[in-house]
Amino acid sequence: MPFGLKIAIINREFRRRMDEKAAAMGLTWAQLRVLGSVSRLEAAGKEEIHQNDLERIERVTHPAMTNLLRRLESKGFVRCVPSEKDRRYKKITCTARSAGIHEVILAQDREVMEALCRDFTPRRKEMLEETIGLILDNIDLE
Repeated sequence: MPFGLKIAIINREFRRRMDEKAAAMGLTWAQLRVLGSVSRLEAAGKEEIHQNDLERIERVTHPAMTNLLRRLESKGFVRCVPSEKDRRYKKITCTARSAGIHEVILAQDREVMEALCRDFTPRRKEMLEETIGLILDNIDLE
């Protein structure tokens, strides 16, 4: 089986399982990822989070992120208000409902990964993480 097909199958299964978890919160996996990015940036102390920050992190287009943020705002998970530093931008923040949700998402991510790698030894899991990290480094070089 070609490597690309293997990666695609793993991606689909990972997404399916994370979609189930997101649906339990009334979200899609894409919405949950964006929400997690906002929460993680806030927890890291980023003063203002703008749409272009999220577009870069999630590697999506401006229109796609606009739609995601509108849905998250309509569901009460984020607030988008004019930036105090630059009125051309909107500052995006988590609401009380979603503050700290990145920790929940990380736990869910670990849970899915553990299920997919249930027969792996600790060393094999570590090697997988290292290998994936190297592949991601190569992607960032392009």
